[in-house]
Amino acid sequence: MLVYFRIAERYNIVDRPNERSSHTNLTIRGGGVIFPIACILIFFLYPAYQLPAAGAVAIGIISFIDDRITLSSKIRLVVHFTAVTMMFVALGIMKLPVLLIIVSYFFAIGIINVYNFMDGINGITGGYTLAVLAGLQYVNNSVVNFIEPDLIWLPMLANVVFLFFNFRKKAKCFAGDVGSITIAFWIVFLIFKLILQTHDFTYILFLAIYGVDSVLTIVQRIMLRQNIFEAHRLHFYQILANEYKVPHLLVSTCYAIAQVIVIIVVIAIPLHPLWKFIVILAPLAVSYVIVKRYLITKHSMLKLSQNK
Repeated sequence: MLVYFRIAERYNIVDRPNERSSHTNLTIRGGGVIFPIACILIFFLYPAYQLPAAGAVAIGIISFIDDRITLSSKIRLVVHFTAVTMMFVALGIMKLPVLLIIVSYFFAIGIINVYNFMDGINGITGGYTLAVLAGLQYVNNSVVNFIEPDLIWLPMLANVVFLFFNFRKKAKCFAGDVGSITIAFWIVFLIFKLILQTHDFTYILFLAIYGVDSVLTIVQRIMLRQNIFEAHRLHFYQILANEYKVPHLLVSTCYAIAQVIVIIVVIAIPLHPLWKFIVILAPLAVSYVIVKRYLITKHSMLKLSQNK
C-alpha cells in the first residue's frame, strides 16, 4: 500500500470532489488495488482456484484502468461477463439448466455493481466487507467447511490493511472501482460456492443491507424518472452523510453492525428459508422506506424554511 501511495502521488491518481461526492478533499484513489494483489497470491498458492482468481485479477485490472480513464461501458461489460464466466466454470454453474445460469449471471453482475455503487463514504466498503467475510469464515469453520480458510483470510487481511488507511475522518485513500469491484467479485464467488454446496439460498442474505438500500433506491429513482445509471446521492447512507452530516465512520459502522446482526439471524435462528427471507427483509424494507421518507421530507422542509 505504501508503495502504491508513492506511485499514485507521482502520477496524480487522486479522487477529486464534485457535486455528487461525499468528501471535500483530494484523496488517493485506487487503494483497493490491494484486493487484486490478494487474488494474485491466491492464484499462485492455490492452483485449484486459479480460474476465479484470474477472473478477479482481470476485473480488477479493467476497473483500475477505468479509474484512470473512463472506458466504454461495452469494454467493461465484456470483461465483467468474461470474469464471471470464469468464476461460473470453476463453480460448475455452467452445467446447470440455462434459466438458472441466466439468473446466476443476473445476480452476480448485479451484486458486483451494487457493491461498487455503495462505495461512497469513508469506511463503508471496508467495514461492510469485514462483516461479510467474518461471517463467511465463521460458517466455514463452524457450520460447513466449503472452502480453504486462506481463501477468506487473505482478502480479510487485505481488507484490514485497506481499512487502516481508509477508516479515518480524513481517509488516506479510497478503494476506487478496482477495490470495490474486485472484492465484490470474490465475495460473490464465496457465497455462490457456499450456496451450491449447502443448497441453502438464505446465505445470499449475507448481503441484505446493501441489497435493500440499493434495490429500494433504484425503485425510488425509477419513480422519480431519473436515469438509474447516472451518479446520484439518494442512497440512505448518502442522505445521512451529506444532508444530515452524520460522521462517515459512524454511518459505516452502523451498516457493518446491521449486517452482522443479519448474519447472526441467518446462522443461528432455525427457520424455514422462506421465513428467514421474510423475517429479515420485511422489517429492513419497511424501516428503510419510513425512515428515509421522513429524513427527505424533513430536510426539504428545512431547506424551504431557510430559503424563505
